[in-house]
Amino acid sequence: MTDASHRPSFHFHEKTLWFSAGLSALVMPVGGWVQPPAGAGHADSPEPKRRLWSLMQVSGLTNAFDIVASPPAPREVLEHIHPASYLDQFKELSDAGGGALHPTAPFGPDGWEIACLSAGQVLGAVMQVASGQRRRAYAVSRPSGHHCLPDMPMGFCMLANVAIAVRAAQAAGIGRIAVLDWDVHHGNGTEACFLDDPSVFTLSLHQEACFPPGASGATTETGAGAGKGYSLNVPLWPGAGHDSYMAAMDHIILPALRDFAPDMLIVVNGLDANAVDPLARMLLHSESFRAMTRQVIDFAESHCQGRIVMVQEGGYAEAYVPFCAHAVLEELADHRGPVEDPFLDLVRAQQPGPDFEAAHQAALSRHPRWRD
Repeated sequence: MTDASHRPSFHFHEKTLWFSAGLSALVMPVGGWVQPPAGAGHADSPEPKRRLWSLMQVSGLTNAFDIVASPPAPREVLEHIHPASYLDQFKELSDAGGGALHPTAPFGPDGWEIACLSAGQVLGAVMQVASGQRRRAYAVSRPSGHHCLPDMPMGFCMLANVAIAVRAAQAAGIGRIAVLDWDVHHGNGTEACFLDDPSVFTLSLHQEACFPPGASGATTETGAGAGKGYSLNVPLWPGAGHDSYMAAMDHIILPALRDFAPDMLIVVNGLDANAVDPLARMLLHSESFRAMTRQVIDFAESHCQGRIVMVQEGGYAEAYVPFCAHAVLEELADHRGPVEDPFLDLVRAQQPGPDFEAAHQAALSRHPRWRD
């Protein structure tokens, strides 16, 4: 992008890294047979995002973005998605020092304030693009949001950050919005927020039965009522790598996006499908995320006036997430710098063999939305 007015913005606030998800060993609360961890403990550590920020500064990538620390999302905007009763309950428990409104979403002191700040980064990015101030924006969100239901937190997610921003963008005049979620876990919360709404198309590309465990994110989940057909789920086999994701993008995701013809595209850029993530069993590398980012940017340029927002949520491998996110950000800024992914050759060598790929892509070809 050569026009200075089209420089992408990067929405990040240091205080979001101060969110505490409680004392756990990976994802299990300490107590009983679960010993206190020797290291960082809870999988939702701030380190992957903190290390990304450090890498961006050292590599000079920050110079390709306008860095913005957006304010907290205001209560009245949160209420476009969340009932007042849930928000009151969350704030009350936060004021009391924290706790858990759901077993998979514990939080510590100031959880309410930091969650509002996290939602604010997403809101700021989306509203800059919705207003025409930017064509592209990126937001770092912690705590994440794509598992949060309107009336209940889940899976480290306290507020439905992207859903909140979608409603704000629509209030500002953006009509049809597509939310593509390639986080390795099913985007059940965002889907639930718009289940019967044909103006919002939710697409989730995820590891089958990973989280929420069980049938969440099955191909048969396609929406409800007036929203029937406006939810799309693409569950992938554990162990899927680069080629399977590219096939799903080429033959299912992008054709469905073209059919919907959104006015804006929001991507939940979960990076936990990386090959060494502790909470998943997929085999993507930084060039996988770069390739998918290029695909969605090209789609946005051709179909929704370039309007694209990418929101970083999941991703728990401290050493590897920064390289995957850095590749995404380079594509978003049309900038290539000196950073080389030191894990790339290793992960490429770990890709599934031809028999797995043939079987998996044959299974994918039976998806109801597959298009040759």
